[in-house]
Amino acid sequence: MISSASQLRQKGANDLSGRWGEAALLTFVYYVVASIFSGTVTAGGDIFVPGLGTVLSVLLIPMGWGFSVAFLDNHRKTTDDPFHIGCLIDGYRDFARIFLTLLLSTVYTLLWALLLIVPGIIKALSYAMTPFILRDHPELQYNAAIEKSMAMMDGHKADLFWLYLSFIGWFILCCFTLCIGFFWLQPYVNSTLANFYEEVKAEFEGRVFEKPAGVNESFNYSKSER
Repeated sequence: MISSASQLRQKGANDLSGRWGEAALLTFVYYVVASIFSGTVTAGGDIFVPGLGTVLSVLLIPMGWGFSVAFLDNHRKTTDDPFHIGCLIDGYRDFARIFLTLLLSTVYTLLWALLLIVPGIIKALSYAMTPFILRDHPELQYNAAIEKSMAMMDGHKADLFWLYLSFIGWFILCCFTLCIGFFWLQPYVNSTLANFYEEVKAEFEGRVFEKPAGVNESFNYSKSER
C-alpha cells in the first residue's frame, strides 16, 4: 500500500530537514548550468545560435539524472554529503547507459504524445522510475530499464499523477516569489519522489517474491506497449 500524497510529501520534507539550504544551492547550480547550455544565454551573455542549444540540452540528460538521484541518496543516508556539486557529473561516468536510456524514454514519450496528449502523460508516468532504476540496477539499460519502470508503475500511475498535482499550490505560490521559491520547491518534489520510488519498489519486489514457482518474471513488452 502506497502512502498518501500528504504522507509522501511529509516524508520528503523530513528527509530535507537540516539540508534545505544545500539542496536549494544544488538546485540553483543545476538551473544555472541548464539555462546556460540550453541555448538561453552563453557564459558571456550572448545568445546561442539556433539549434545548438537544443543539442547541448540533450547532452545535459546525465546531469539531470545526477540531480535526481542525489535525493535518493539523501533519503537512504548513503553519504554524508548527498548534495555536493560533483553529483551533477556522476551521470557522465556511465554516460552511454544513462544518456541513451533516458533519451530513449523521452523519445517514446514524445511519440505517444504525438498521438494525443493523454497517452503521452500516461507513458511519462509509466517511465518515471527509470532514473532510479538506473541507479539501483547498473546491469540494466535501454528498454530493460524502461520496461522495469513500466512494470513497477503498473497500478500506480494515478498515484504519481495525484502526487504531482498535490504540489500545484506550492507551484503557484512560487510564481509570486520571482521564481526564487522554485529553488526550494524542486528539492521538495524530488525528495518526495524518492520516497515514492522506495515504496513502489518495495511493493513491486514483494509482488515478484510472491509469484508462484515456475513463473517467469520478465519485462519483455512489445514495442506497441511502449
